[in-house]
Amino acid sequence: MAVFAQLAVVGRGSNTCACVIAIFTMCESTEQRICIKFCFKIGKTATETYRLLQQAYGEDVMGRTQAFDWFRRFKEGRTSAESDPRLGRQSTSRNEEMIAKARTIVRNNRRLTVREIADDCGISVGSCDAILTDDLHMYLLCAKFVPRLLTDDQLEQRQTIARDLFERSCEDVQFLKNIVTGDEPWVYGYDPETKQKSPQWKGPTSPRPKKGRQVRSKTKVMLLAFFDSECIVHHEYAPDG
Repeated sequence: MAVFAQLAVVGRGSNTCACVIAIFTMCESTEQRICIKFCFKIGKTATETYRLLQQAYGEDVMGRTQAFDWFRRFKEGRTSAESDPRLGRQSTSRNEEMIAKARTIVRNNRRLTVREIADDCGISVGSCDAILTDDLHMYLLCAKFVPRLLTDDQLEQRQTIARDLFERSCEDVQFLKNIVTGDEPWVYGYDPETKQKSPQWKGPTSPRPKKGRQVRSKTKVMLLAFFDSECIVHHEYAPDG
């Protein structure tokens, strides 16, 4: 915005004063407040000040009540022509009470979506997402597939056995070498070759190699394998049926 100046020539009795107001890239309301402050400083009355504003701004002049109010503020000692900062409405969605409520809802059911949690809390989805990620530091994580889920009794039994084995291994350094364990994997008739296993070097004019799509063999047999800390001690294929 170009710098521009407004000139107001005012007669007061036998004296004539020239008021030059320089405005630099300011919003119009701030401009007018600066004009009001300037007029107050040179001894103009509120009525004379508003008349000058009308002459300078025409239809864009601020309201009479607002102009008189700012004149009163400068008269009472105010120095700044800027508007008072607005505190705004205090957030009712991201407070300690709402954060605690969201934490309780998630702990009761960790598989709820953000929208479901927001509906239960009575807040927006954006505010709920901010509470979960910024305040509670939570994020969604998919479950990991495991062969089977153990019951509480099985977990306790496994912990007891592991503790007993650890204590015995501390007493006898050869103990772990005497343990033989086993596994029962399925062995297929063949496994399809992956793309990573079939690269070939080719020249600029050589055609791209092709391979037929294969699926995993439907023929399979269970392998019973037993091994210790060093090698496989016994293996055999389970009979059909």
